[in-house]
Amino acid sequence: MEHAALRTGENTRFIILISLVATIGGFLFGFDSGVINGTVDGLKAAFGSDAAVTGFNVASMLLGCAIGAWFAGTLADRYGRRTMLLWSAVFFLISAWGSGIATSSLEFVVYRVIGGFAVGAASVMSPAYISEVSPARYRGRLATVQQIAIISGLFAAFLSNYVLAKFATSSLAPLWLGFEAWRWMFWVEILPAALFLGALLFIPESPRYLAAKGRKQHALSVLTRLYGAATGATKLSEIDASLASDHHAPRLSDLKNKATGKIRPIVWVGIGLATFQQLVGINVVFYYGAVLWQAVGFSENDALAINVLSGALSIGACIVTVLLVDRIGRKPLLWIGSAGMAVTLGLVAMAFATGSLDAAGKLQLSDNMGVLALVAANAYVVFFNLSWGPVMWVMLGEMFPNQIRGSGLAVAGLAQWGANFLITWTFPMLLTGIGLAGAYGLYTIAAAISVFFVIKYVHETKGRELEQMEG
Repeated sequence: MEHAALRTGENTRFIILISLVATIGGFLFGFDSGVINGTVDGLKAAFGSDAAVTGFNVASMLLGCAIGAWFAGTLADRYGRRTMLLWSAVFFLISAWGSGIATSSLEFVVYRVIGGFAVGAASVMSPAYISEVSPARYRGRLATVQQIAIISGLFAAFLSNYVLAKFATSSLAPLWLGFEAWRWMFWVEILPAALFLGALLFIPESPRYLAAKGRKQHALSVLTRLYGAATGATKLSEIDASLASDHHAPRLSDLKNKATGKIRPIVWVGIGLATFQQLVGINVVFYYGAVLWQAVGFSENDALAINVLSGALSIGACIVTVLLVDRIGRKPLLWIGSAGMAVTLGLVAMAFATGSLDAAGKLQLSDNMGVLALVAANAYVVFFNLSWGPVMWVMLGEMFPNQIRGSGLAVAGLAQWGANFLITWTFPMLLTGIGLAGAYGLYTIAAAISVFFVIKYVHETKGRELEQMEG
């Protein structure tokens, strides 16, 4: 296979390099999501906000993410994938600077929503760009690196927050130039955001976007640079053929089947993939990990250590996915992950159900059940990052036909971030209403349903060229 690639003039190093540039968007996605965790005390002190306002300050980014995913997906068909990534880099810079200089809750929320625009745009455009420049045989591996980048960004934010707070003695203490450490936590993000912006200036636009816009010569030039002259010309002919049935520029109405007037089935599958990824409750572990473990009797230090362990396991699981996704395919990884999550979430719910409340209202578990909850929860994190974490983004980036890829991503991205907001917002209410066992019971049911969803509705995309995708 590799010898064949060399004969056709494929520029593998260049393809990997520009794909890695796109994954910096994933790193910033993770960093921007994680940095808020170390700044909550600073926000309360600086703005004098109560719990409700502080909670909205923290969650405000998710609203921007939904908007960013929607508009990046639709505008990418008009202005280009690389252009949307460039805008996301600019928004990351504005948000990082502004969040640190904010003097009121309102000002802070504005800058965090701008950051949300960037995260939402990067979340759908990075995997789309990677899919549109990569050969089918290792497209899944390159797109999976996006999830490793997201988790690495989270880890970098946690580490940066920890180091700055320790150096200043606390997140509230002044650090450099008289500014508190929590403000510098946001400003650290300026460095990778500037790197992202600079690197994007040196990568080409997606050739499939260029072809869809009728810029055939430019598309051929990029394809030749990626795959060599002969393969590039053949690939351009295939792209043209895939677009031949739709002579107009891509638009949102293409999501409907012209004959029936109904939404294309592939769009519903994309929405299902995007939504189920959140309904299994992964962001409860992400956003409320320390709170969750303290709620079942672990100390704060132990709870933070468990979060670090979960992060390390996540990266390890994603690396395994990189090795498997182009060998065994997307669909097997998804249903195996769903089944594994259903079992492990069920075990966590069962462990929590055996607990009793102490005088302070905290859930107490026996030693055996505490160990079961800890092991099962971390096994759940592994199953998620082995499957739905990276593979959902891989599928969304490649499953839609060329004509509707931008619009399909817009709808699926909006669904993904909307479900993220719903799960994040409802968990505290579930915690006080039906308890941890009840909340995890609901996530278990969602994981079990997702097994049947994958088996019945999801079609394998491994080894298929983007021009072969049907809607």
